[in-house]
Amino acid sequence: MRGMSRTSFAAVEERFNAVAAAAELGRLAEDLHAVAVLLDGQHALRRNLSDPARPAGQKAEVTRSLFGGKIEAAALEVVVAAVSQRWSRSPDLADTLERLSVVAAAADAESRGMLDDVEDELFRFGRIVEANPRLRMVLADVAVPAEGKARLLAELLSGKVTPVTLGMVTRLAGYSRGRSLEAGLDEYIRLVAEQRQQLVAVVRSAVPLTEAQKRRLADWLRTTYGRDVHLNTEVDPRVIGGFSVRLGDEMIDTTIAGRIEEVRRRLAG
Repeated sequence: MRGMSRTSFAAVEERFNAVAAAAELGRLAEDLHAVAVLLDGQHALRRNLSDPARPAGQKAEVTRSLFGGKIEAAALEVVVAAVSQRWSRSPDLADTLERLSVVAAAADAESRGMLDDVEDELFRFGRIVEANPRLRMVLADVAVPAEGKARLLAELLSGKVTPVTLGMVTRLAGYSRGRSLEAGLDEYIRLVAEQRQQLVAVVRSAVPLTEAQKRRLADWLRTTYGRDVHLNTEVDPRVIGGFSVRLGDEMIDTTIAGRIEEVRRRLAG
C-alpha cells in the first residue's frame, strides 16, 4: 500500500487492536475474510464504500445496515473503521480486511501457544501443494466450489495441523483473491511472522541441518538483519553441497550448484 492507503491502514489497525483484545479471534478472522471476499465479488459495493467523495458517516451507516447481525460486533467495528477511511485504490479496502483477518488468526494461534506450529504448517503445506500438481490444480480451480475445497482440505489435514492452520488454508483455497495458492501462503507466512516481529528465511540444503547448525544460522541472520529470523528448512538434492537462504527478495547462496550456475552465467556473458 502507498500514500493515503498506508495512513488509512494504520488507523484501521489501531481500531482492530482495540477491539481484538476482547474478541473471539477465530471468529474475527473468519468474519473479516468473509467481508473481504464479498467486497471483491461486489465491485459496485466496494467502490461505493471506498469512494472518498462520500461522507464517512454515510458509508458507516450503510455498512452497519448491511452487516449488522451477520458478523460479530468486533468485526463490524473494524469494517466500519475501514470504510470510514480514504483509500488510494478501492481494492486496498478489501486487502486491509484480509490482512487483518490473518493477523487475527495469528493472534489466535499465539494465544493458544501454537504460533510456531502454524508458521511451520503453512510452510509445509505450501511445499506439499508445490510437489502435487493435481492437488494444486483442484485447489486453484475456480469451478470447484469453496465448500468442496473445504471438505478436501478437512480430509487431508484434520488432526494433522492445528485448527488455526486449517482455517487459514481453507479460507485461502476457497477464495484466493486472484493469487496463486503458493503466493497466498507466502503472504500469510510473512504476516504470521510479523505478529512477533520476525523475519522468515527459507533454507535449502542437500542434507538435513542439525539443530546446532540451525541455531548458528539463526544467530548469524539475527545479527545480520537485527531481528529474529524463523527458519523454514528444506532438503533439496539439487543443492549438491552447502546451503542457500532466501529471505524476502534477498538470496544468500553458498551451494556448489549456485557456484556452477554463476560460472555458467559469466561464461555466457
